[in-house]
Amino acid sequence: MPKYVIERDIPGAGQLSADELQAISGKSCSVLRAMGPDIQWVHSHVTDDRIYCVYIAPDEATIRAHAEQGGFPANRISEIRATIDPTTAGT
Repeated sequence: MPKYVIERDIPGAGQLSADELQAISGKSCSVLRAMGPDIQWVHSHVTDDRIYCVYIAPDEATIRAHAEQGGFPANRISEIRATIDPTTAGT
């Protein structure tokens, strides 16, 4: 199944408290449970003004449905074509 990275523009995201991040995560998980097993949240990275989320889903429309139901922005959705890391270099 395809994997996507979602860019969510959230001004001040890096200043969100642990409680606020927990509330956002909880909302996302409740929407995911309601949507069923076709969509999975892998993890997210929080930066100053953006949250980058990695999801597994059958298509972009499913990602957008999750964002709409959760009230989250999904400013850009990109399918991940490959993953590289230091082991890719083979040295």
